Amino acid sequence: MEGDCLSCMKYLMFIFNFFIFLGGSFLLGVGVWVLLDPMGFREIVAANPLLFTGVYVILAMGAMLFLLGFLGCCGAIRENKCLLLFFFMLILFIFLAELAAAILAFLFREHLTREYFSRELKRHYQGHNNTDVFTSTWNAIMTTFDCCGVSGPEDFEESLFRLLSPSKMVPEACCQRNGYLGDVSVEQCVSGSVAFRHNKGCYSAMVDYFETYIYTAGALAIVVLTIELFAMVFAMCLFRGIQ
Repeated sequence: MEGDCLSCMKYLMFIFNFFIFLGGSFLLGVGVWVLLDPMGFREIVAANPLLFTGVYVILAMGAMLFLLGFLGCCGAIRENKCLLLFFFMLILFIFLAELAAAILAFLFREHLTREYFSRELKRHYQGHNNTDVFTSTWNAIMTTFDCCGVSGPEDFEESLFRLLSPSKMVPEACCQRNGYLGDVSVEQCVSGSVAFRHNKGCYSAMVDYFETYIYTAGALAIVVLTIELFAMVFAMCLFRGIQ
C-alpha cells in the first residue's frame, strides 16, 4: 500500500513539474524570439524601457521555471534524493523571497503614496535625458499611460525639470501624439497649451488601469503560493519515502 502511494505521488509530481517545465520553455522561447529580432521587435522593445525590462523579466522567469520543472521531473521519475532536495531548496527560496517582498511592500507602503512620487518627480526628473534611468522610466510611464506628472501637469512647477528647461511648461512625454500636426502640436504642448497635452495624472491613470486586474492578480498570487506549498510537501514526502 505504501509503495502504491509513493508511486502515485511520484507520477503526480512528474506531471505537475512537466507543465511547469513546458511553461518555462515557452517563456524562454518568447524572450529569445523577441531578442533575436525576427520582425523588428527588438527596435520596438528597445524604444520603450518598460518593454525592454519586461523581456528580461520574462527570460529570468522562464529560466527559473525551466530549471524548477526539470529538477522536479528528473528527481521524481528517477527517485533521486539529491535532485529532490535541490528542487525543495529552490522552491523554498522562491517562496521566502515572495514572502519577504510582501512584508517589505507592507512596511514601506508609505513610499507608494501620491505625495511621495510627486516629491521624487520634482527632485529628480530631467525631461528628455535618456541616460538617466529615473527620467527615462517616467517618460515611458507617461507615454504608455497617456498621462502627465503624478497628479497632473502642475507637478512640474518649481521642479528640477523647469530649472533645466525654463522655456517648457511640461516635458514632451506629456504631449498628445498627433500625426497630422506633428512638431506644431508638441511645440504648443510644451509651451503650456492645455489642448495638446495629457492633463490626467499618472497615479490616477495607473490605478484605473490596474484596478480591473487587481482581483485577478490577487487570486493568481494565492494560487501560485498554494502550488508552491503543495510542491514542497510533495517533494519532502517523496524524499522521505525513497529508500
